[in-house]
Amino acid sequence: MRVADALGLATQRLNAAGIAGAARDARRIMAAALGVAPDRITLMSQEPLASAAEAVFLDLVNRRAAGHPVSHLVGGRLFCDRWFKVTPDVLDPRPETEGLVAAALKVPFADVLDLGTGSGAIILTLLAERPQAVGVAADLSQAALGVAAQNARALGVAERVQFVVSDWFDAVGGHYDLIVANPPYIAADEMAALQPEVRLHEPRMALTDEADGLTAYRKIAAAAPAYLRDGGHLMVEIGPTQGGPVARMMQSTTLSDVRVIPDLDGRDRVVVARKR
Repeated sequence: MRVADALGLATQRLNAAGIAGAARDARRIMAAALGVAPDRITLMSQEPLASAAEAVFLDLVNRRAAGHPVSHLVGGRLFCDRWFKVTPDVLDPRPETEGLVAAALKVPFADVLDLGTGSGAIILTLLAERPQAVGVAADLSQAALGVAAQNARALGVAERVQFVVSDWFDAVGGHYDLIVANPPYIAADEMAALQPEVRLHEPRMALTDEADGLTAYRKIAAAAPAYLRDGGHLMVEIGPTQGGPVARMMQSTTLSDVRVIPDLDGRDRVVVARKR
């Protein structure tokens, strides 16, 4: 069987299972099975698929059809053009979160605090882009911090980041030029509507606060001014309906210059504020 033939069959299998982006997922899985970059698949399409690689490929396709996220099957995903290891212990980094990183890179900072770091995608990208900066990555999950530490080593920034087990600010000290967070913003009554690959395979504590989706923002907005230097920035990712409520939380503190930044689809995605 040629690579192209296997891809065709896999795409049909994934389409039949209701997987969106079946052809794209099949190519990513094939690349993982062959141990090559995804952009190599087109060049290899007419080559025969070795039996060992075929067995791995078919197993991964079946797991994808059963709803497992591609990032778990291939071991990670690209975020801001860098590869991050992803496991069931961390939230799968989304393209929308790149908007938070882009906003953060527009302001000056020598140090950064990332609350609920997960895979470390946000803070590690920021440190990779700012070679002189240092940071603290906090998460309540020790397992998540383990994944983030592996990503820090892979990206060559491990010497510039400290990992702390903390429930938001509880175990965090110091003051920062920048605080970033992508908190759990899915309300408890919205969880059932999530895609099964998200609801069943990503850490629930990273998805929902088991309440109205705003619990973490209340804590972060209230406490952040005490941890920001004068002129420092707080930036958080939000759900598309949360811009107004989160902005008002920040406006009720000593934070100023509060604004909501939309994503590429025009939906509210990031709230930014500055300490006076």
